[in-house]
Amino acid sequence: MDLLKAAREDGHATLTRAEVARLLRIDPRTVNEGIREGTIPSVRVGRRVLIPREPLLEMFSTSQQKPGDDR
Repeated sequence: MDLLKAAREDGHATLTRAEVARLLRIDPRTVNEGIREGTIPSVRVGRRVLIPREPLLEMFSTSQQKPGDDR
């Protein structure tokens, strides 16, 4: 199963830290560190930390324009 494709098709606006860890196949502590460093976008809602789905997926988009590419 293509996890990125499944995440793109998911209708939810946010992902949890556990979902991001599973999606990226990294340890949840690495997700926490990325959030602390600001490399993983996040929003705090009360005590919960949520990751906005679209900004996270854009980080891994293969269709992004490359520098110097005049499309």
